[in-house]
Amino acid sequence: MSNGNTIVLVGNVTRELELRFTPSGQPTASFGLAVNRRWQNRQTQEWEEATSFFDIVCWRELAENSAASLHKGTRVIVTGRLEQRSWETSDGEKRSKIEVVADEVGPSLRWASAQVEKNERRAPGDGHVGARPAGGPPSHEGAAAGPADQEASYAHYDEEPF
Repeated sequence: MSNGNTIVLVGNVTRELELRFTPSGQPTASFGLAVNRRWQNRQTQEWEEATSFFDIVCWRELAENSAASLHKGTRVIVTGRLEQRSWETSDGEKRSKIEVVADEVGPSLRWASAQVEKNERRAPGDGHVGARPAGGPPSHEGAAAGPADQEASYAHYDEEPF
């Protein structure tokens, strides 16, 4: 995360996480995040508020752990990077959007408590939680391939998580 494209967001999950799998079997989860900003208007002394909405994308173990742990309304802290994704619709229209690709996701403990449960550490290629049998169908069809399938875009496997 030293490339200058780092973002930290604190907000509430706006929809239940979708856990899907790419055609190559890589888990991915996505969810919406609402980030509220509140300030006092200096002229009127009234409090004003604005909300920004972000699409968050998680990969591999982070995707599985997030899908198992987070629910709509959960207040979370997300660190990651901004990434633009482009595609073409079936009508031939070009579309793009900017998403936050998460490196870390955790509960905010400001107004809640959490119990951390450490998962067994796995090496690359050891499969994943809820792994499907070799050659079997993915748990969820239709996840977009692209940057997700690029091994280099994932966090470092050699990092000790605790």
